[in-house]
Amino acid sequence: MRFKLVPMKTTPLGSGNDGVTRRVFLGTTLGGSAALLTGGISSLLRASAPAIDTSMDNFPWIEATIPEIQALIHSGLLSSRSLTLGYLERIADLNPLLHAVIQINPDAVAIATALDNERRSGHFRGPLHGIPVLVKDNIATDDRMETTAGSLALVGSQVPSDSVVVTRLRAAGAVILGKANLSEWANFRGFAPFNGWSGRGGFTREPYLLSFDPCGSSSGSAVATATNLCSTAVGTETDGSIVCPSGNNLVVGLKPTVGLISQGGIIPIAHSQDTAGPIGRTVTDVAIMLNAMKSPFGAVLGHPLPDDYTTFLHQLALNGARIGVDRRYFTAAYGGEPDLIQVVQRGLHAMRQLGATLVDTDTGDSNAYANDELTALLFEFKVQIAEYLARLRQTSMRSLEDLIAFDIVNCPAEMKYFGQEIFELAESTSGNLNDPVYLQARARSRRLAGPQGIDAALRRDRLDAIVAPSYSFASTPAAVAGYPNISIPVGLTPEGKPAGIWMYSGFLQEPKLLGYAYALELQLRPRTQPQFLGSVPPEPPDAGICSAGAPIKRQVFTGEAQLPYHFGTGKPLNH
Repeated sequence: MRFKLVPMKTTPLGSGNDGVTRRVFLGTTLGGSAALLTGGISSLLRASAPAIDTSMDNFPWIEATIPEIQALIHSGLLSSRSLTLGYLERIADLNPLLHAVIQINPDAVAIATALDNERRSGHFRGPLHGIPVLVKDNIATDDRMETTAGSLALVGSQVPSDSVVVTRLRAAGAVILGKANLSEWANFRGFAPFNGWSGRGGFTREPYLLSFDPCGSSSGSAVATATNLCSTAVGTETDGSIVCPSGNNLVVGLKPTVGLISQGGIIPIAHSQDTAGPIGRTVTDVAIMLNAMKSPFGAVLGHPLPDDYTTFLHQLALNGARIGVDRRYFTAAYGGEPDLIQVVQRGLHAMRQLGATLVDTDTGDSNAYANDELTALLFEFKVQIAEYLARLRQTSMRSLEDLIAFDIVNCPAEMKYFGQEIFELAESTSGNLNDPVYLQARARSRRLAGPQGIDAALRRDRLDAIVAPSYSFASTPAAVAGYPNISIPVGLTPEGKPAGIWMYSGFLQEPKLLGYAYALELQLRPRTQPQFLGSVPPEPPDAGICSAGAPIKRQVFTGEAQLPYHFGTGKPLNH
């Protein structure tokens, strides 16, 4: 293989609108023989993706699953170093259009080379050995990269250590390839009228249809995975930020049970709902990533957990399952998109073909507790962001008020398009997690989403899981309850928009959800590479916040916050 060496950068990779109207990248597809598989690696290969065609000399790793990449490396046709260089070349080629990667790791090639040497010496760490992974820019890496949540306010700051997630990925042999762009502050700064923008990284673009919403806030993680800028990626979610970009980019994204993956070293929004999660092109890759990322705490401690989530990936997993269809989210009032729902119907039909019984169900009105959800998050954010900032070095940012002041001073760079209403609301709370206002809001939203919502539907209708269409408001019940939710690709609309199914269930039901998703993936074979259709939309209008004489009126929390947009999708809420 021949790759050109990409210059290493420690500055953000692009921002703004490049004026590209259409770009087609003809990546190499995979097909043919699985003859490369030998030894223990062969047990990892499943039917969830095509086998490898050994006749392709240039890019046999495009679209390859983690097991297939390991088979290529094991055969001698690929190395971790050459794979890393290949992904870096694609980033250099495609990122000026997509802005999915905010920064590459200047040490990635050296790390990959060291892992190749380990392998040659007989030390194989497991399925992630030498696999390049992108992590969202709110996940701390103690190296020569920044950790900023996309904000200029944290540029130059130094984290005290790797996040727990990154520590586990490094130990498993992953190459941290770089940082993925995101909706700044994980969509928790202001009521932005769009997803996927950060001050450092600019606008993330959806690669299937350039004008479509990449969704947020893990937009860069999903776009990079969809376009083969990495093998897999890590996102984070408080409400919708893994499943929504995954659904809108035709990849698999798992939002785990809160407590299954450590929050340590991740720039917080709220401990009650925050979690990291894997994003991959196949269910198999997501299960492999979950094995490495698993780091239980809180309510999950003491519960037995699987040693290997790939053991639950069975072709017949849906046979005999009872799947609830949460019809509320098939309506426009709850974010349902008619063209996406038409594609989703194919997924529901495939479930029936696989032996599942579909039952209409209702997990309750998520809009009824949207304001309580926001209220609880505001209180937790004020406390937790100060705790996070206190541990940083080389920064003067120590409180939420410091961040607010920074954005005012740097208004043209940070607040050209939207303000910081959420920051202001959070700062004006008491910051006391024993405040009755906080306790009541959190208890009420948790009760309506969990015991009286998902749990009640599972019990009442004797369900194994519940499904709803992607890009709807259906991320909220599982997010508020702290339960797992997986985004499963289904296909594309005639216009080229990706559509998927979101499937959620109760506490620690990841094995069941992964099994169902795997069976549906085998039946549908939904994966197709992006074709970069349409054109990049024009930049949003200037919000006028930074103009001379613009009125300055801070948002003040008065006892209950009013959420105008759905957290996961950014669509207006109908209260």
